[in-house]
Amino acid sequence: MTPASWALQQAVFAVLATSAAVRALAGERVFDAVPRGAAFPYVVLGDAVETAAGTATDDASEHRLVVRAWSRAGGHRESKLLARAICEALDGAVLDLDGHTLIDLRLREAEYVREHDGATFRAALTFRAITEPN
Repeated sequence: MTPASWALQQAVFAVLATSAAVRALAGERVFDAVPRGAAFPYVVLGDAVETAAGTATDDASEHRLVVRAWSRAGGHRESKLLARAICEALDGAVLDLDGHTLIDLRLREAEYVREHDGATFRAALTFRAITEPN
């Protein structure tokens, strides 16, 4: 069976890569691993944590996953617009997972940061998901 965390990552990537709102801002630049010299803005799947959330009779997993939007457009505007597009695509989404059922996917936190170089802006969106095996 496909691990729940991998099935969730694949589904999240597919939704972001095909979202009209995300594509309008980032084009096809949705990455799992950012290629060297990638043009800005772009979206990258960040770190994730999976924990057991089952009961004595049912298996389940709780996931915390981060999606980051990166910009060099001068200010927070572009990264925040991209963050909004990501949220619209994912928050409450109904996703098909290989070997698992997505029970819920919700935004938990959004962080907006100006990086130390002063030219790069980052939005980090943390989502919480609950999955159960099929």
